[in-house]
Amino acid sequence: MVSAHTNNEGSQESVSITPGGTYTIQTVSVGCKIYIRRPTPDGEEERLAEILSIRDKPVNLYASAQRTNTRGGVKEEEEDALDKPEDKWEYFVHWDQFNKRLDEWVTGSRLILSRDLEWPRPKLPPGKKAGPGSLQKAPGKAPRSQSLLKKATSNAAAAASPTSASTPGRSAFPSPSPAPSLKRKLTDDEEEEEEEEEIEGDDVDAEGEMDVDGEGDTFELNVNGARVETPPPVSSFSKEQEIEKLRTSGSMTQSISEIARVKNLNCLQIGKHEVEAWYFSPYPKEYAHLPVLYICEFCLAYFPSPMMLSRHRQRCTLFHPPGNEIYRHQDISVFELDGKRQLTWCRNLSLLSKCFLDHKTLYYDVTPFMYYVMCLRDSAGCHIIGYFSKEKESAENYNVACILTLPQHQRHGFGKLLIEFSYELSKKEGKLGSPEKPLSDLGLLSYRAYWAEVIVELLINTTDELSIDDIAQKTSITHADIMNTCTTLQLFKHYKGQHIICLSEAVLEKHEKVRNKRRRRIYADNLIWKPPVFTRDQLRFY
Repeated sequence: MVSAHTNNEGSQESVSITPGGTYTIQTVSVGCKIYIRRPTPDGEEERLAEILSIRDKPVNLYASAQRTNTRGGVKEEEEDALDKPEDKWEYFVHWDQFNKRLDEWVTGSRLILSRDLEWPRPKLPPGKKAGPGSLQKAPGKAPRSQSLLKKATSNAAAAASPTSASTPGRSAFPSPSPAPSLKRKLTDDEEEEEEEEEIEGDDVDAEGEMDVDGEGDTFELNVNGARVETPPPVSSFSKEQEIEKLRTSGSMTQSISEIARVKNLNCLQIGKHEVEAWYFSPYPKEYAHLPVLYICEFCLAYFPSPMMLSRHRQRCTLFHPPGNEIYRHQDISVFELDGKRQLTWCRNLSLLSKCFLDHKTLYYDVTPFMYYVMCLRDSAGCHIIGYFSKEKESAENYNVACILTLPQHQRHGFGKLLIEFSYELSKKEGKLGSPEKPLSDLGLLSYRAYWAEVIVELLINTTDELSIDDIAQKTSITHADIMNTCTTLQLFKHYKGQHIICLSEAVLEKHEKVRNKRRRRIYADNLIWKPPVFTRDQLRFY
């Protein structure tokens, strides 16, 4: 083993590197960084990745049963693929400079043993001061430990997964399986108290402000006359740059244990679509690590094999979500569901959505929420596009608790349509609404785009003078969200001793490009809905 010293930003910590060709696959352990072959549209690339977990190659009992009924040629090909010794193990990897949603399980044959192997940095002894290049403690905040994530990973794996046989020459690293019970989402105060007990000085966003990557992308409100930092020019706000930053950013999850959970599903088949899972979802451990999990697109029940799904479809009588249809326009329908009445369906929806949301804590207690499910209607039935949930009684006046557009329907304008529908409900209620914080990275982009489009559209089409309060009453967007959006777009100008809202040429030009894109809209006349009223007994959730 050769010790190589790095000098990044003055850091004096050494990184141990084993030259390529001098180690075996049994040497690779959790925390190491190694080059791995990654398929690309143009072929294949060699990219550095960190090993987060190692497991023995899972045996798919359902696939094994099917292989016995196939011809011998196919069976021999599959057995030949398993003859490679390195394919006995699978590695869960995080690609360098890629978003967490791209983490995946890879087979051992994809590891490039001819290139250098980088070992994890050694842990500093307790009480030892960090070097000059290490992260300095910010005022009022304690620095996060670099080994915290790996420690939480091993703890979560040990607590949630069954023990597996040890591999010779290496300790066994079992992959985390879903826990049999799910805890209810904690409040902000409870999360802060719990994390302070586990991690001293952990930085928790107790006030629930939007925070992406902790790099100060949000704009604070100047309600007390405090100094507000001058935002960068409008030309610097590039959607492509922001998406690129979000693509390479980390998780927004506040709970370290949630970040550390290893993805347990590979692929989902929903109707005619086959979708890769992004994050961990606590499906029963019997269904974990299957090549494909088959989901009924109408009742959202899940099955390990296509045969079981086809038998279920012969008995399933659902062709739309089991709720009241409150909106219909062309081929779009929206159904309202009560989490207390449609308990099983809403739980299945939560399990499915957790595969694509990393910033929410999943729990089985769906009774305090109303669910609004948007569907695409055709002759076969109503196919789910996305949904948002809403608290029956929200102390903070949130009009959205969780919102998701399924990946196969993203980039078609359905996200903005869901957001617009949530604000249409707020207008019917006569309230101002805002989404629950923190938002996911894609959710934050969608909301920022929607707020900017609605506010600028209102200012263009109105000849009278409008105040912040007038905009809030006409759009049902909260004052805080309006202020953040106007600050981002640099709409506030100082004129004759007072602040006015002024649209610049850059804002008008950008808005014109958005208007030229034909997208679906929500038509209030097609919404047949009255705000539900709940008694005190109905709001008791136990």
